[in-house]
Amino acid sequence: MTNWISANWDAPNSIVAGITTRSAINFSFPVTGKPCWINQIHGNSVIKANHYNKQPEADACISYNSKYFCAVRTADCLPVLFCSSDGNSYAAAHAGWRGLAGGILENVVESFLVDTSKIIVWLGPAISQLSFEVGNDVRDKFLNLDPANKIYFIFNKKDRWFCDIYGLARHKLKALGITKIFGGEFCTFNDKELFYSYRRSSSSRRMISFVGIRCP
Repeated sequence: MTNWISANWDAPNSIVAGITTRSAINFSFPVTGKPCWINQIHGNSVIKANHYNKQPEADACISYNSKYFCAVRTADCLPVLFCSSDGNSYAAAHAGWRGLAGGILENVVESFLVDTSKIIVWLGPAISQLSFEVGNDVRDKFLNLDPANKIYFIFNKKDRWFCDIYGLARHKLKALGITKIFGGEFCTFNDKELFYSYRRSSSSRRMISFVGIRCP
């Protein structure tokens, strides 16, 4: 079994990105530099990839050089990887529903020094819609942001809603002017062989999504 999945996106050859799987043990990242780890809190803060004595509280990081690469940990939440078309900047975001509603994707895009038309995005493995049940409170948050978000919720027999986290992310990214959006075909909850899932087991470990400069 593979220990990581490479991002299938239209990034420049200098960039490598992907996500580890359940079989990843003592994983060696295929990128140059060091990882910038963050203390994820389901918020919307973006930090610059750098050396920190203590992991900063944030849910995304962006790098403008090869000294540090970007990484986030997930196990049902959506990992979103970004890079510029010239390969000079790249970012990783942890986007659960709280982060999406709070503007984490908008803040990452704002951190790029290029036009949004030159940003490429990969949506890493997350929980699929029919496995992600939420209440009215979650749906209301997204409808208050944009009534068009109603198409990403399906009412079920439990008087709750199935939430399409991939669809919500694509909707936000397109609204920001990003057209090159890839990924979104996996389900962490249903694919027990490849992925950890918090909803399947709250004591589960996490996958690591990463993006950086390819090792020579």
